[in-house]
Amino acid sequence: MATFSTSSNRPYHIVIFGATGFTGQFVVEEVARTASEGPKGNLKWAVAGRSKAKLDKVLEQAAEALGRPELQSEVAVVVADVGEPDSLAAMCKQAVIVLNCVGPYRFFGEPVVKACVENGAHCIDISGEPQFLESMQLDYQDKAAEKGVYIVGSSGFDSIPADMGVIYTRDQFKGTLTAVESFLTASSGPEGGCIHDGTWQSAIYGFADSDKLRSLRKKFGHKSLPVVGARIKRRGALFFSNEIQQYAVPFMGSDPSVVKRTQRYLHDELQESPVQYGAYAGVGGISNIFKLLFAGMMFWFFVKFSFGRNLLMKFPEFFSFGFFSKEGPTRKQMEGSSFRFAFFGEGYTEGLEPTEGKPNAKIRTLVQGPEAGYVATPIAMVQAAITMLNESNSLPKTGGVYTPGATFAKTTLIDRLNKHGIQFSVL
Repeated sequence: MATFSTSSNRPYHIVIFGATGFTGQFVVEEVARTASEGPKGNLKWAVAGRSKAKLDKVLEQAAEALGRPELQSEVAVVVADVGEPDSLAAMCKQAVIVLNCVGPYRFFGEPVVKACVENGAHCIDISGEPQFLESMQLDYQDKAAEKGVYIVGSSGFDSIPADMGVIYTRDQFKGTLTAVESFLTASSGPEGGCIHDGTWQSAIYGFADSDKLRSLRKKFGHKSLPVVGARIKRRGALFFSNEIQQYAVPFMGSDPSVVKRTQRYLHDELQESPVQYGAYAGVGGISNIFKLLFAGMMFWFFVKFSFGRNLLMKFPEFFSFGFFSKEGPTRKQMEGSSFRFAFFGEGYTEGLEPTEGKPNAKIRTLVQGPEAGYVATPIAMVQAAITMLNESNSLPKTGGVYTPGATFAKTTLIDRLNKHGIQFSVL
């Protein structure tokens, strides 16, 4: 059975795999900042990846950025390659939790999950790829449960703000919450902003394989979740949102599927009333709509063919109007950027049965924080790991492949995030 404490054979609470990647480097800095929050105030950790020289360089950069020269001598380096199973096994045997930052996960995620399950290490990733996340649940749920290992996907910006935001909204509602819509907006400072093209690549492959995702979901054999209260109304492909006073589109990331998996777990395992969910993203005014439509049409056309996918991956800045880039955002861009998730919920007050007429109460909550991809994501991922280490008794009773909401619904993760700049509030 996997444990949550270190030992002579398992010396590290956390091993960051893929520490030299674009996101991984910021996860390294975040772990360094919060090491005092580990068990008994002492987090033992290491960085891992293919190249010792590059790992040393990442520690050097983190030491310089944080003014912590001791990092270079205090933090261990583990050489591991996703293409070498023995090296992954050796890494996992040394870790209580592996923070997996190596994507796209559809290509590189499963070997890490397999190694973690087989060698008793818990695993947290930041995947926004529903096909990967759900296939891991299908293939490894029973094995992980048997080993007592927790595999927790989508523990970054996809999808902790959305998943924990719905749970927070439900917990703040006095009665039975039946439906929630979320609206995501992002802002950047004078330097502008962008996203590293690793996320762009994941989106390309995800849309190209959408048929496979539908067939994968059929294999679960799930019954439809019961609809409690009034059925949520689905919005159009493009609409003006009175809630956020700008045009909006359905959110194309993994949040809807992650939230639905959480609600299924809470209903099936804990007999809690499921919440319906709709996810949308604000796109701004008319000028942005023309850009979105043009980029969307090109994307949908090119993603269907191998040569088109190659073009999309080769020129992310051109096809996304600069929204994605191979270099990723600068630190100045990140400092000036932020996100805002507004949640609009409805339900029935205490004492009123959800079967009696229309919902009679509403609630509005907010989750907001710093730049989403490389500031908020490391915070969310690291706090998920620290919560797991410190509050193992509040996790699901058995190991398995879980969403963040299923894993952390009964923990203080939201309180921890509040202390680190990802703020949950009722409006």
